[in-house]
Amino acid sequence: MPSLPKKPLHLSILHTFLSKNDILKNRLFQRFLSFRLFFIGALNMQITILAYWIYDISHDVRLVGELGLWEAIPAIACSFFSGHFIDQKEKRNILLTCSLIYIATALYFFSLSYWHGTELTTAATVRLVFLGIFIGGVVRSFIGPTTFTMVSLLVPREKLASATSWSSTSWYIGAVGGPLVGGLLIGFVGVQTSLITVAFVLLLSFLSMLCIPRQEILQKAKEPIFKSLKQGLSFVFRSPIILSVLSLDMFAVLFGGAVALLPVYAKDILKVGEMGFGLMRAAPGIGAIISMLILSFFPLEKKPGIKLLFAIAGFGICMIVFGLSTWFPLSLAMLVLGGMLDAISVVIRGTILQLHTPDEMRGRVAAVNTMFISSSNELGEVESGYTAAWMGTVNSVVFGGSMTLAVVLFTVLMVPSLRLLKLKK
Repeated sequence: MPSLPKKPLHLSILHTFLSKNDILKNRLFQRFLSFRLFFIGALNMQITILAYWIYDISHDVRLVGELGLWEAIPAIACSFFSGHFIDQKEKRNILLTCSLIYIATALYFFSLSYWHGTELTTAATVRLVFLGIFIGGVVRSFIGPTTFTMVSLLVPREKLASATSWSSTSWYIGAVGGPLVGGLLIGFVGVQTSLITVAFVLLLSFLSMLCIPRQEILQKAKEPIFKSLKQGLSFVFRSPIILSVLSLDMFAVLFGGAVALLPVYAKDILKVGEMGFGLMRAAPGIGAIISMLILSFFPLEKKPGIKLLFAIAGFGICMIVFGLSTWFPLSLAMLVLGGMLDAISVVIRGTILQLHTPDEMRGRVAAVNTMFISSSNELGEVESGYTAAWMGTVNSVVFGGSMTLAVVLFTVLMVPSLRLLKLKK
């Protein structure tokens, strides 16, 4: 009896991929991923353009770092209250409202670029940019936790691990495409046209969310706001694994990021101009996407705590090598590898939060996560900017990577249970 022909390799790989990622067949989740992709891509385009523009008109690295500070302050402050609000309101309408505010902010930045040099001095322009960033920080304190909560409303619980991974993947694709497109636009059409393009991409994200129906409100009982906030904080601080993972990632990102200093590397150290800046800004996201594709075939199930520690330590080493490098290909490779390792910690942390958080508390726990993690990116930019002004750009990046290694060592010694962490199904 003749044997059946073997399935072609590419079809076999595709079949394996789809069988492990059937969450992608969910139409509502597809629209959510489109929203997340366009939204994150637009915001990364915007901050890339603004960082380059601010450094170009001021030549002050501290101002580039302070972009993050002006976003982090309201994001942290408002996160104390946003989780309570999010848990008691309909999520889709929150995201639509936030998108409209971001579109208005993008048009505001475009106006500043138009008036700079004629109606506005450089000092006035910088202050007004900081004001727009501050408004964006307020909105971000709502949009991050709402996005986290939205995932659990669109997919069944048994698919949350896969959905979290793909939500992170869409985030990273936006994080790659945004800086890359932003850098290319600066080089080809200038700052003004680049900033108006951001508003158009944000409009696409708004239309994607508009295609998702209103979602159920899981916490119908009204609670006093301070009691609600206390419950969210208490839940996190009573969960040793969640607290240790958040703390580890927070301090690693706080010290280890070098994104704020990329304009300096592009213009003054590596001398690669706008195109090189865009590539470097996109490189960590490219690495993250590579990791996400690998994880779609080989999920992180065994010894995730050990993998988390090694990933963050490897990230710190990559930042040290990047800081010392004067060869553009090596610098780019370190940013890509650092992005790959960072993505592993993001997936582990996101999966833990999704699987260990009660449905009615997702907004508040996600808001705490915003205070721990998301804002540490911006505070890390401030740290990078001021340490660069104090000890020099290269020394600042090397110091940050070394501190990341120190944080990992401290966690290994103080929280040995993290090595035994398991991802509960």
